[in-house]
Amino acid sequence: MKKVLVFGGTRFFGKKLVDLLLGNGDLVTIATRGITKDDFGDRVSRIIVDRTSVTSMNEHFSGLQTWDVIYDNICYSSNEAKIAVDLFKGKVKKYVFTSTISVYGFGKGKLIERDFDSSTYPIRMISRPDADYGEGKRMAESFFIQNAPFSVVAPRFPIVLGLDDFTKRLHFHIERVSKGLNVGFHTLDAKISFITSTEAADFLFWVGNNDVVGPINACSNGEILLEELISWIERETGKRALVIENQEGESSSPFGIPENWYMSNDRARITGFDFKDLKEWLPKLVHNIFHAI
Repeated sequence: MKKVLVFGGTRFFGKKLVDLLLGNGDLVTIATRGITKDDFGDRVSRIIVDRTSVTSMNEHFSGLQTWDVIYDNICYSSNEAKIAVDLFKGKVKKYVFTSTISVYGFGKGKLIERDFDSSTYPIRMISRPDADYGEGKRMAESFFIQNAPFSVVAPRFPIVLGLDDFTKRLHFHIERVSKGLNVGFHTLDAKISFITSTEAADFLFWVGNNDVVGPINACSNGEILLEELISWIERETGKRALVIENQEGESSSPFGIPENWYMSNDRARITGFDFKDLKEWLPKLVHNIFHAI
């Protein structure tokens, strides 16, 4: 039994992670803004906190309470990373910072961990509004890796998909194709990685219970051309996709990458995690979303 703190555990893969932790018999505290309700009842403890505020974080975490594992799904800047490093020094055995494929650029081949070296990346102290999502995550990961006095692992996820995706990124494409509406892409000739929300939660649980440290890619086995994804949606909906060269406005695809953007999961697989094959689960998810909308 471990004492576990989860920042962001009330929806999507964060919620599934909490379910896994509870199933493991761990003592779980979830820390959120208190906006999204959960159905964990009295099985978890709750802290309502502003993750971006030094004052709010100090108010709740400056005491002597210690943790075996902290999962941080909602850290987006170096300033927020510094808050955690300062507060949890000597109070946590392992810190799991949820990172992203967005720390990498576009256009390369299969991305591996050393393609972005957070151990040497120059750090600027920034808040969320000061940079885009990718740069904010680069700064946060780099601050943890270079400054944390505790063990840190940084799972780098691609776009996470699932029926429970509150952003409805895959839903967007299926809905627009089924309704005969335009979908804007830079190109369909680009490869992309994905992972399911269930698999993302499984991976977070796994790294929290194993010795792995540092940046580590986590994606389903294989990658897919956007053109192939669109063809699956066309077959499922029975409609021809109206693809246009457009990245502005409501027709713009959330998957509208300009070039390849896919990862290797070799390090995680060799370490012992068994990933699912993307081309087995993704067509099934397309089918399930189409019949749910």
